[in-house]
Amino acid sequence: MADHDASETFDVVVVGGGPAGAIAAADLAATGRRVLLLDKAGRIKPCGGAIPPRLIRDFAIPDALLVARIRCARMVAPSARSVDMPVGDGFVGMVDREHFDPYLRERAALAGADLRDGLFERITRESAGSAIVHYRSGKGGEEHKVRARLIIGADGATSSVGRAEIPGHARMRQVFAYHEIVRRPADTGHDGARCDVYYQGRLSPDFYAWIFPHGETVSVGTGSARKGFSLRSAIRDLRADTGLDACETIRREGAPLPLKPLRRWDNGRDVLLAGDAAGVVAPASGEGIYYAMLGGRLAAEAAGAFLATGDARALAQARKRFMRLHGRVFWILGMMQWVWYRSDNLRERFVSICKDKDVQQLTWDSYMNKELVRAKPAAHARIFVKDLAHLFRWVSP
Repeated sequence: MADHDASETFDVVVVGGGPAGAIAAADLAATGRRVLLLDKAGRIKPCGGAIPPRLIRDFAIPDALLVARIRCARMVAPSARSVDMPVGDGFVGMVDREHFDPYLRERAALAGADLRDGLFERITRESAGSAIVHYRSGKGGEEHKVRARLIIGADGATSSVGRAEIPGHARMRQVFAYHEIVRRPADTGHDGARCDVYYQGRLSPDFYAWIFPHGETVSVGTGSARKGFSLRSAIRDLRADTGLDACETIRREGAPLPLKPLRRWDNGRDVLLAGDAAGVVAPASGEGIYYAMLGGRLAAEAAGAFLATGDARALAQARKRFMRLHGRVFWILGMMQWVWYRSDNLRERFVSICKDKDVQQLTWDSYMNKELVRAKPAAHARIFVKDLAHLFRWVSP
């Protein structure tokens, strides 16, 4: 990499090349903006890899990136009783982040973004007000400096950009996720078109564990916000219970996931957050890829308005638009997690509710299209009554 100094100027520096950062960089570069995309090479985020049809359509994801097509989800209760939830006519796509993220970064580069292997260090400012981004070309490498009119922080839940620039970021609530990618077993007992979700306190006291097929491999993971809970031990037990303990382990990954969108995504001046850095991982489900990519797109649109007008108030539009679209869903999922994930007795009842056909249809309709289904008020009413019946133990699980 050639030496770069602060005389090099970009409209936007995007820190972090995951789904949010890559989409923001691609969208801005496609409009003719000069964009630098910094990404720390070699890191793969732990992720189940599920992407809904809405994402595939909106972001033109090619079939070649889909390592599996999911037709059913199996919910497993603490008692080991299971409930299957067929998807219906469609499917949920599965991707492996080892290949998905580099594809998105390369697409940003093809759109005109300058993609560099860089480790963000800090932002300084001159008296004139222009921001200078300091980064290193790899850990311990040479420091470089570039000027930017705007910085988009898409560098994960522990965002260095966010912690430095956005008040309250350091207090972001998080769950820690861990998974192991293992070789797919040769036997036919593992369905390559089914995701298994384990609501068992021994595997996660406040979240869930999963086994998600990735074609030739399988993601086996869990998450928890409870300090002292051993995620690795939980995965060891889950693999032993399901016959995956004998399979080759290809890689292990862990990372924090945010539990709630931040109240502010910008500093009112020249910094805007996107993706996990902004807190956009759905409660209860832990889904983040779609929301990260949408957040990246909204960040790019807000950035475009800021660059065109110079009015920093335009940056707040990214969060306002996101919450208008999905704030209600996040609130509902947060309440669901708080109510049902607290004990194995409640988890048992939650899985029992998943047998209900109204619950299954509305769940898949909302997930696949990323819209709350309002056209079936009678079904919503029935689900509400059934939820109350299980919560107050008027019926057996």
